[in-house]
Amino acid sequence: MDRVVDLGPLHPSAHGAYRLRLTVSADVITSAEPLVGHLHRGAEKLFEVRDYRQVLTLANRHDWLAAFCNELAVALAVERMTGMDVPPRAQWLRALLCELNRIMAHLVFLAPLTDPAAAGRGREAVQAVLEEASGGRIHFMANRIGGLREDVPAGWTDRVAAALSTVEIPDVPDGLAGIGVLTREAALAHGVTGPIGRASGVDFDLRRDDPLPAYRELGVEPVTRREGDARARVACMVDEVRQSVELARRCLDRLPAGPVNLRLPKAIKAPEGSVYTSVEAPLGTSGVLLSSRGEKTPWRLKLRTPSFNNVQALSALLPGTPVADLPAVLGSFAVVVGDIDK
Repeated sequence: MDRVVDLGPLHPSAHGAYRLRLTVSADVITSAEPLVGHLHRGAEKLFEVRDYRQVLTLANRHDWLAAFCNELAVALAVERMTGMDVPPRAQWLRALLCELNRIMAHLVFLAPLTDPAAAGRGREAVQAVLEEASGGRIHFMANRIGGLREDVPAGWTDRVAAALSTVEIPDVPDGLAGIGVLTREAALAHGVTGPIGRASGVDFDLRRDDPLPAYRELGVEPVTRREGDARARVACMVDEVRQSVELARRCLDRLPAGPVNLRLPKAIKAPEGSVYTSVEAPLGTSGVLLSSRGEKTPWRLKLRTPSFNNVQALSALLPGTPVADLPAVLGSFAVVVGDIDK
């Protein structure tokens, strides 16, 4: 006999306030329907009544583990529409801060599945240098239109190198093999990106496929797997932590001197038209569609967030999963609910 089980919206095995409606037969999930909208704040409408400087204060809040990357996507959209040429030092600092943000976010999701103490130490060390550079612990507000708000403090790069040396790469648990399989075809059909998509064989990473200036010189090779199971997803995140540590060190070695921002007018007005920009956030493609009518506020600013697409794939990967394996499968499936609901 089939049973319908509502999981959430505040169930401890869920990544926040989203809801799963599961159909269960003989303790095996036969169908799953993600139900979202519990954290909707109307961010895209709020953007329309704020100028571009104020938009950045909201743009880093929907994925609270990828605040720097969220800011960057919006800043890039305005810079491209206005034809700004961001200084090289700001370009390299942006790449460095993105990789530090990626390490921190991945370690948060890896902690309960690997070694919580080691992951916590590494996350705290990286978060400390991010906080020192930006003044913010969660919502960094380090980006601005035309570069960064300010340069990093004296001696900061040495402290970043020291923090990177404390990051311990966790082992991948074997017990996750073979459960929660997401096929490559299902990942493509749902628009899944980031480590979840790459764990299913989707060889796509904006740091290689549409790179920002600094990433063009770093030569990023995406970390991919073919199995698409919970173990593959965790393994991709573990390897991406290792990769980001190396990329951050290379950014430190190549960091040029010079200014980190441009002198701007009191009111920034994007010319009439539309532009789409995207960056490789920790959980996947974070995109911004900016439409302007030549005013100091956007006419429309649409977010393409990775978690919104990724969470829909639960309907494809959960059927066939034993109920006993559900917490492990959901733990391997990294999403941030604010990123879903916006």
